[in-house]
Amino acid sequence: MKRTTPILLFIVCLSLLSGCAAEMSQMATGRASMVYTTAIHKNLISLPAPEQKIVVAVYKFRDQTGQYKPSSTAASFSTAVTQGATTLLIKALEDSGWFLPIEREGLPNLLMERKIVRQTREGFLTEDQKKNMDVLPPLMYAAIMLEGGIISYDTNLTTGGIGVKYFGTGGSGQFRSDQLSIYLRAISVKNGLILKTVATTKTVLSREVDFGIFTFVRYKELLEAEVGMSTNEPAQMCVLEATEKAVHDLIIEGILSGVWKLKNPEDIKSPVIEKYLKEKEEVEVKFDKEGVRKEGSKKEKEGMREKVEKVSMIAP
Repeated sequence: MKRTTPILLFIVCLSLLSGCAAEMSQMATGRASMVYTTAIHKNLISLPAPEQKIVVAVYKFRDQTGQYKPSSTAASFSTAVTQGATTLLIKALEDSGWFLPIEREGLPNLLMERKIVRQTREGFLTEDQKKNMDVLPPLMYAAIMLEGGIISYDTNLTTGGIGVKYFGTGGSGQFRSDQLSIYLRAISVKNGLILKTVATTKTVLSREVDFGIFTFVRYKELLEAEVGMSTNEPAQMCVLEATEKAVHDLIIEGILSGVWKLKNPEDIKSPVIEKYLKEKEEVEVKFDKEGVRKEGSKKEKEGMREKVEKVSMIAP
């Protein structure tokens, strides 16, 4: 029996190490691939078609948290979330099929390039060439503007773990969850009225699991083995998912409020919209039970909808 004990321990360690090796083999450097698809992306591209696409301008959709990545060893100057949220928002607007984004983040570069075109034509073309050349068309203007950003990143929102050891043999697991919040609002260019504001949150999860053996298998023979793995949800992917969720919710809220219209009015009963209404109802019921938020009366909602419909808010 004594001789079989080290053999069994060796087999256990070998199986753990082989399992860890299989996981690590997936971490090998690979070729570039297509961008990660979020859980909400399918709902975003499945929205009903609009009556007409809306020209939208996004100047800046930025990180407003001012937070840096936490570090236990030294000061870190890397931000906790991506600084390219504007690009993620524009991509989500394109994928939705509801908007026509126009360039505003790089507007100085665009204006400079147009200036170069005009100066080149003026300085190097003859009068006959200028007459035969098309005039540089004006820039397209937007019907609405989108503003907002990443307004919070809460670290260590939930932490915990579990572990057990027996005579030097055991393992443990730890987890930590952070949370980021995004606010997005649509503004009418015609009169500056804020048409709709939506908010979304996304949890950023980190996990770590390890197992180790530290024991004497024989006299003067010590067995020591460790295996472990940790996974961290990419913050950039979480920002992307929260952004796509915000665009998804903004479109549906605009439909329900009459800010923009569907190509087919019957699509108001589509599964995507029904799913959103059910989710919203569950959130409101939860808030009502906690005493955090009380739902407005039906009369108040109808009055707000009439107010929105009376104002011509989209076309500037």
